[in-house]
Amino acid sequence: MKSEKNILIAFILNLGFSILEFIGGTITNSVAIVSDAVHDIGDAVGIGFSFLLEKISKRKPDNKYTYGYLRYSVIGSLITTLILLVGSIFVIYNAIVRIINPVEINYNGMIIFAVIGVIVNFLAAYFTKGGDSLNQKSVNLHMLEDVLGWVVVLIGSIIMRFIDIKIIDPILSIFVALFILKNVVINFKEIIDLFLEKIPKGIDISELKAHLLEIKGVVDVHHVHIWSIDGYNNYATMHVVSNSKNKEIKDNVKEELKEHGISHSTIEIESINEECHDECCQINESKTKKHHHHHH
Repeated sequence: MKSEKNILIAFILNLGFSILEFIGGTITNSVAIVSDAVHDIGDAVGIGFSFLLEKISKRKPDNKYTYGYLRYSVIGSLITTLILLVGSIFVIYNAIVRIINPVEINYNGMIIFAVIGVIVNFLAAYFTKGGDSLNQKSVNLHMLEDVLGWVVVLIGSIIMRFIDIKIIDPILSIFVALFILKNVVINFKEIIDLFLEKIPKGIDISELKAHLLEIKGVVDVHHVHIWSIDGYNNYATMHVVSNSKNKEIKDNVKEELKEHGISHSTIEIESINEECHDECCQINESKTKKHHHHHH
């Protein structure tokens, strides 16, 4: 339950703080602070979703969701990512407007807010670190970004306090936004890979097959499908052709899969002379093996 409680703490910290920020940004006239506020409110909403969806994702599999509810956590991550995307674009737009028409900024107020910002967001980041779901990772990523964003604002406001260049403020907020966008894109790609059932990170099919073929009694392995539900739990199905009758083969194959980070596997054992019927399903390897058995 640790992860949920932490997400909740981060949510409360963030929401309370972002309201404070809007007020602060308006008073000090700083677009960097207002843009951080937008970003923080986006985070808070995203974290709210994450919290609910993380709760759902803990449920055990049932007749409706045979794989369990883990993907809900991924959807949490997706929503948060999209909110950040919109937030960042909004921030960049605002900053460009400010670069064209600079305004007076209250630097002292800005410095005070930035100090509070660093502290609050550091605490939130501290509470959400060490999460093990993609969802919690995206929440923690936001927290770290927020800390970073505030450090940037702090440095900028101190510089502006001594050198009166108003344009520094919007330029800072653009940097923060671009940094966030970079992470958003990376996160987004991970999520899309999951939904497209791409092979999980760190698993190499050809290497895995080679290892499986070393097992005594395993003649061939085909129809290998490997996917992940949430980026951490990996599943696999495969057909194993064997020339021996013993039950150990399946255990050995499962053992080997565990070593490759696959916790849940379904294995069909076939004997040597059995013809595999669903060839359409095979990964296209006909370049290497000429179609052997349909010419009879």
